[in-house]
Amino acid sequence: MASLQNQIVLVTGCSSGIGLGLVRELKRLGHTAIASARREQSLEELRAEGFDAVQLDVVDRPSVDRAVGEVIERYGQIDVLINNAGFNVYGPLLEAPIDDLDRLFRTNVIGLISVTQAVFPHMARRKSGRIVNIGSVVGVLPTPFAAGYCATKSAVHTLSDVMRQEVAPFGIEVVVVQPGGVRSSIAENGAGGVKRYNTPDSMYHRIYDRIEQRAFASQAAPMETEEFARRTLAEALAKSAPRVVRHGRGSTALPALSKLPGPVLDRIMLLQSGLRKLRD
Repeated sequence: MASLQNQIVLVTGCSSGIGLGLVRELKRLGHTAIASARREQSLEELRAEGFDAVQLDVVDRPSVDRAVGEVIERYGQIDVLINNAGFNVYGPLLEAPIDDLDRLFRTNVIGLISVTQAVFPHMARRKSGRIVNIGSVVGVLPTPFAAGYCATKSAVHTLSDVMRQEVAPFGIEVVVVQPGGVRSSIAENGAGGVKRYNTPDSMYHRIYDRIEQRAFASQAAPMETEEFARRTLAEALAKSAPRVVRHGRGSTALPALSKLPGPVLDRIMLLQSGLRKLRD
């Protein structure tokens, strides 16, 4: 498979997990990988590993504009943007703190749009570029106790489809990556608040074990990050851009399950999640 060569690639959310795996693989492939992160400690760690790293908080538009401006000043262009920054909030949707959901949508959806808006004019003027948006297979098959995250990733998929059409006249391509289970810190980072559902104040406390289980489901026998990055970039940076790239545990099975009739799928989810126990 013929691949793009010597690309200048800006990646968001590189402090750990998939983002870090992607910049490491980009560097191995000989691309110029610009790693971005919010925290200074993460930036120091990235620089110590030999990356050009820029401070970028996707929910802070001045931060986004500064970071993109720095990259353009240093390299003159951005060939590929990989929108990876994001996090998860676990628990029943109707008991989830609104502030957490607000931050989730601002990061996973609005943040992605903000960074892409900042990069777009530079690609459009050159009539060249590729935007790689990291979605998720749970944006194809939403699951209980992660509704907000599923919705943000479904939004990423939809936005990417429209974006692909709107940027095509400018020679820009859009690829959507829909990972399954990949080794990362997303479960550990997102599971901090689930203990609130382990008290009688929660209507779901009787199945708290299932909520906790869902929080760590992606880390049960996940694909190793290095393998995911290698397989994903081999496809996402192919000369002929694919529309969708899927790798990771469950990346084939979950989209296939999503095609089941709705009532059948509901029964499966009620059983798998433990929600059916609440009927008793």
